[in-house]
Amino acid sequence: MPAILDQDDLFIPLPDGTRLAARLWRPEGGEPVPAVLEFIPYRKRDNTLARDETIHPWMAAQGYACLRVDLRGSGDSEGVFEDEYSVQELQDACDVIAWISAQDWCSGNVGMMGKSWGAFNCLQTAALNPPALKAVVSVCGTVDRFNDDIHYKGGCLLGENFAWGTLMLSYNSRPADPLLRPDWREDWVQRLEGMPHLSERWSQHQARDAYWKHGSVCEDFGAIKAAVLTLGGWADGYMNAPAHLVRNAAMAKAIVGPWVHQYPHTAVPGPRIGFLHEMKRWWDHWLKGADNGAADLPTYRVFMQDSSPPDACAPEVPGCWLPEELPSPRVQDRSFALGGDGQLGGQGTPDRRIQTPQTLGLNAGEFFPMGLSGEMPGDQSADDALSVCFELPCPDGLALMGAASLQMTLSADRPFGFIVARLCDVAPDGQSRRIAHGILNLHHRSDPPAPLVPGQAETVTLALDQMAYRLAPGHRLRLALSNSYWPFVWPSPETVALHLSGGTLTLPVHAGAAADYAFDPAETPPPPRLLPLSPGHDSRIARRDMINGIEEMETRHTSGRERNPDHGLETESTMRELWRIHPDDPLSAENHIEWTQNFARGDWSVGTKVVASQTVTATHLILRATLTAWEGTESNRREVVRRSFVADVTREHV
Repeated sequence: MPAILDQDDLFIPLPDGTRLAARLWRPEGGEPVPAVLEFIPYRKRDNTLARDETIHPWMAAQGYACLRVDLRGSGDSEGVFEDEYSVQELQDACDVIAWISAQDWCSGNVGMMGKSWGAFNCLQTAALNPPALKAVVSVCGTVDRFNDDIHYKGGCLLGENFAWGTLMLSYNSRPADPLLRPDWREDWVQRLEGMPHLSERWSQHQARDAYWKHGSVCEDFGAIKAAVLTLGGWADGYMNAPAHLVRNAAMAKAIVGPWVHQYPHTAVPGPRIGFLHEMKRWWDHWLKGADNGAADLPTYRVFMQDSSPPDACAPEVPGCWLPEELPSPRVQDRSFALGGDGQLGGQGTPDRRIQTPQTLGLNAGEFFPMGLSGEMPGDQSADDALSVCFELPCPDGLALMGAASLQMTLSADRPFGFIVARLCDVAPDGQSRRIAHGILNLHHRSDPPAPLVPGQAETVTLALDQMAYRLAPGHRLRLALSNSYWPFVWPSPETVALHLSGGTLTLPVHAGAAADYAFDPAETPPPPRLLPLSPGHDSRIARRDMINGIEEMETRHTSGRERNPDHGLETESTMRELWRIHPDDPLSAENHIEWTQNFARGDWSVGTKVVASQTVTATHLILRATLTAWEGTESNRREVVRRSFVADVTREHV
């Protein structure tokens, strides 16, 4: 392995004079090499350090300069953070790429990669076509910021919108490291006083307006000239982008595995793959010009899951890897009427009332599960029992690959309302595993969105998420319909009754596995270098008050205290999230969140705390948050900044 230079105190100057903090790994000496940029707000010095060190040093040893850069106003970078994927952020990305390509250690060719935030902005930057950017690797991202992100799905306001905005308020409240920034305190105060509570902004944009179209690369796939390798996971909320990209971008290849919201060489559930080798092959071809077949890989390498019991903490799931093209010649659409007898393809027309309790959805799981903390979907049978269901017996099994589509004729007794459709694999013992789901806010059945006319039947179409799944012989495919899904989706302003009078489910039926594709084994990450000083802990508890009927879900996370052996920085974070609702009252929905961050080195100690809540009335979303920052230990604490955020957001379409 060549000697690797590891520089963690690099600052990249931008044209406006702002400096962005970077860590650079590259081969020492020798010829200039291509560069790979990861550009995110999650703090290279501490928060993503362990993850970064599983990727960038390995890639540097393959002959690349790898840079992990903190966004403006985050980590150790200067400036004030504005919003996710802002015009400024994307311009900064272009300026950083130009700076990298001009360095004497860079060959002039640059790639960009990242997961989640980094997946978004590498695609968005590619759509701006900075000259040096030749290829990107996008993991767990989206192409549509409104319909397929943490804020809204099918026009429904997601619980994650408030939770993620509160988390970002906490993340961005953390100061730069004094060892790198002698002006850390002045910068910290500026950061604390200038940062927004993004949940307020996101909640105000309840339609797919210009705010969301900015950064949604689906607005113009043709703008992306760089080659795209995109990866997603069936246990993640971002499973749709790979299919959209390979169908629409000029050069895109996709891999979709069984994973949660993590990189595929470390993700659960397994099987994992040799992600670093896949990325190296991509960079070698597009940045070094190697004739290695990267451009000729199967368009869509997909893990088709097999029937297995539902498990919110599954470390591994059965299935096989398939090399596919899109559209696949092995997929044929088959349509099934929603029968009056409760069967898919059954007799008669349905005459069903959909009015499910507000508590339905407890086993939905998180939008983007991160690991084995009970965040994946669990057994759906309890929610199925409260839903309107239609079933298809599968005596010979059934293989599905693609996105199902559900057309329904519905009326409602209120101007608001939404519908949730879940496809489930039901085993002979009654256990129900969610395969895919879709959500549609009925205001968004048209563009621009408009209220329903109570009592007026309308035909709407709901697209479900992408899937690749094979039901075992003797299992049943179940379509479960509900108009509540808490806490995944915030409830409608009033209790709504929907009347279903007709419908057709169209399924992408696959011919079945014919060949198993083989990846390189997953790379073994190096042992973590952060020194644990106290243990971390996670819990996820659901409970019901037997007197008043209110149901709660509480999640807690403690990172544990860790010390960086290189420079001595100690970090710790804690989180508590509480979701509450009454089964008969949509206005009882509440979300309460607390985040605490602590940093220390020797006699230096700082911390921040965010306490936030979202409640609702029939007409408004009520958002409240307090941010407190302090210096000193608990016995000698001095408050630096205290800010309150108050927003009453009118409910126009949610």
